[in-house]
Amino acid sequence: MKRKVTSIIAVVLVLVLLLTLALSCGEKEEPAPFSMEVIPELMEDAIAGQSCVFLVVVADEGQGSGEGEAVNISATGPGSAVTVDPQAITPGQVAEVTVVPLEAGTGGTLTVTIRGEREGLNQTETVTIDVKGEGGEDGLGPFAAEMRDKFIPWLAANHPEFGITSETEWTETIVRPNIVVVMYYLFFSEDWEMGVSWHVTISPHDWTRIYLRHRTTEARPSYAFEISSWSAEQEEPHAIDPPESVWR
Repeated sequence: MKRKVTSIIAVVLVLVLLLTLALSCGEKEEPAPFSMEVIPELMEDAIAGQSCVFLVVVADEGQGSGEGEAVNISATGPGSAVTVDPQAITPGQVAEVTVVPLEAGTGGTLTVTIRGEREGLNQTETVTIDVKGEGGEDGLGPFAAEMRDKFIPWLAANHPEFGITSETEWTETIVRPNIVVVMYYLFFSEDWEMGVSWHVTISPHDWTRIYLRHRTTEARPSYAFEISSWSAEQEEPHAIDPPESVWR
């Protein structure tokens, strides 16, 4: 009889263990929370046809299912053409949301909604663009490219690790179009964002500067260089401190 009771107890313990394992296997891990930041929150000076480039970064805010994995990024902006690249990023990566206002009209505020989604969790950020109805035409492209090209041979010789040469292909857009005295322009290669600025004055105060931001891994510039006087042919670039944030 004692042996029979012992056997029954053993069977019950096995059943309890199996039930516990089944219940634990059936429990679904909660999704890991994440945060999303959009840079900048506001662009105060833009014109129709300008590429307004916002940067998006994400970060894990706890443990759970999907921790460290990609967050899907999407965006909408009525009255504009919107692209997102890349459309999924992991913590440490950067996405670019490019918004092109389609019509000049009388100007106004353009609202862009940017969403991040992972494992059923969502984050939403709203940013705005102040589109000017008059003025601010983009006639700076050729001169901005001339300023950019003053740096490229020096970069190729002194910083070959950047991979920037005379063969590098760029897309471009004006930025801060209604600013005077100092002009701003942006160029984008496959790997780099290059901000170009120059002081509209005479030598020796006619400096020109660039910054570089690696597009998929950096949300702020990591390098910057200056030519003290762009009209002085003997002037070569030298390193300066990069700005705290990208130009927008």
